[in-house]
Amino acid sequence: MKKRVKKLYKGLEGSIKIPSDKSISHRAVMFSSLANGKSVIKNFSKGQDPHSTMNIFKQLGINFEFKDSQTVIVTSSGKLTNPYAPLDCGNSGTTMRLVSGLLAGQQISATLTGDESLSKRPMKRIIEPLTLMGADISAIDGHAPITIKKAELHSIDYHSKLASAQVKSCILLAGLNTDGTTTVTEPSISRNHTELMLKYMGANINTNGKTVSITKSILEPKTIEICGDISSAAYFIVAALIVPGSDIILKNVGLNPTRTGILGVCKQMGANVEILSSETKSGEPVGDIRIQYSSLKSCNISGETIPKLIDELPVIAVLATQAAGETRITDAKDLRNKESDRISVTVNALKKLGANIEELPDGFLIHGKTPLTGGVELETFHDHRIAMSLYVAGLICQKEILIDGFEWAGISFPEFEELFNELM
Repeated sequence: MKKRVKKLYKGLEGSIKIPSDKSISHRAVMFSSLANGKSVIKNFSKGQDPHSTMNIFKQLGINFEFKDSQTVIVTSSGKLTNPYAPLDCGNSGTTMRLVSGLLAGQQISATLTGDESLSKRPMKRIIEPLTLMGADISAIDGHAPITIKKAELHSIDYHSKLASAQVKSCILLAGLNTDGTTTVTEPSISRNHTELMLKYMGANINTNGKTVSITKSILEPKTIEICGDISSAAYFIVAALIVPGSDIILKNVGLNPTRTGILGVCKQMGANVEILSSETKSGEPVGDIRIQYSSLKSCNISGETIPKLIDELPVIAVLATQAAGETRITDAKDLRNKESDRISVTVNALKKLGANIEELPDGFLIHGKTPLTGGVELETFHDHRIAMSLYVAGLICQKEILIDGFEWAGISFPEFEELFNELM
């Protein structure tokens, strides 16, 4: 699908409710499936990835009933059954990595597959710690498909080389049904949705700085209300900051401190971004955010900030093209291991649009403020975040742009265009 995007000549205005958080939706399905009884998931994501997770747990013997389009009743005995066919994770790395740890810990035999894009993503990062725990797990040169055979696991004290919520969660879920204390220490703190939801559902889990420990636990069925996805909100935040005359309010946005790196970057850049209200839902902080068009300055983004905004970096690169001075983004080498090589793809695309941007081994160097010319056709490389970032860039390009493969935006955010149209 090719999408034409034209320059906006008036600001974005109004308010929208941000759709549900994909990361939390995945976990709500997984953890409710392990709880004996009926759980209720409210505001479940419409994105394809969480539905891939749900389809897998249907194959594992769990019953899901939709009361409406986003309210799900989950009925489980607390036990999973061995599947009779491979488990298709679609395009979702979260599904493949977390489910691998969960199934190994539950002593379930299964094969996990994915689409062409997911089959290129690195899985050694979870295979190594699971093997250390005693799991019988294998893959083809560290890539999907992943095969897991029933084996008894033991607890470990694991020091991860990278800050990754998927790696951390994989190990914790393996430890959820394993004797002893399983501990994960990261070089910096990654998103903590797993820890918060497991604690909310009664798990024996403790966090001390960069270290998380879990012991064998029985989860309780709960009502889980899922907040809006700040990674989805990022596209509206950036668009409002760079389209002159914009003034918008984003409602029901997750404000988990391990995910709000983009708000810190906005503050460094001098952006007009204000949190209007906040509350806690199912263990997660949530609030409304007001964003106004701003005159921006450059900043440096690196170190412990990176895990808090790793998914938002392509659209932050778009933001940086409109900030005066040199913005340097480093320590983000793992961007090369996403649905695409997001460093290379982002740099090449923004160069075609007229940006002054350089590729670094672990990030970008962006010189602003630079007008974006447009007038070109761009590829998404099967990457939903690239598709949406290019759409935002197109809103300020002098000439129309054409985005080839825009349908990939629906992987995580099927409401994307509809919500932008509400603000135009």
